[in-house]
Amino acid sequence: MSQAQLHIVPDAVEPTRSRKPSYRLDESVGHLLRRAHQRHAALFQDRGTAGGLTSTQFAALVKLSELGRATQNALGRAVALDPATIQGVIARLRDRGLVDVGRDPLDRRTLVLSLSEAGEAALVEAVRQGAQANERLLAPLSADERKSLIRLLRRLLG
Repeated sequence: MSQAQLHIVPDAVEPTRSRKPSYRLDESVGHLLRRAHQRHAALFQDRGTAGGLTSTQFAALVKLSELGRATQNALGRAVALDPATIQGVIARLRDRGLVDVGRDPLDRRTLVLSLSEAGEAALVEAVRQGAQANERLLAPLSADERKSLIRLLRRLLG
């Protein structure tokens, strides 16, 4: 093998024990929030939510139920989803017959979303299962700790 084919790493580039990062993953808020989200999603899907809703679809249905009617963009903002994501969520909910689309009576150019009868029925079961998933996730916490967690998460989100 010629010298040109050898790849030699100088000692100065090799990592040493003293240069290990002091970052602790098990104390990282982002990592812990991601794991908590994964656990909640698994608990939510564990019992097979009504019609196999994802937690994102569930959030869209819950918020649409609260609002009564909304444009796709307004619903996306209400559940903190970007326009491309809410478009896909609504397309899947429409394909499953859970959301109706109609014209806004005040502005016929605008499309508005509402829950279909099937969407309302699916939401009843999904709300029950969503509450069970929350309860199972939060079971290790006292009532005061649960309130504190919610308060702190809201504060982080602004």
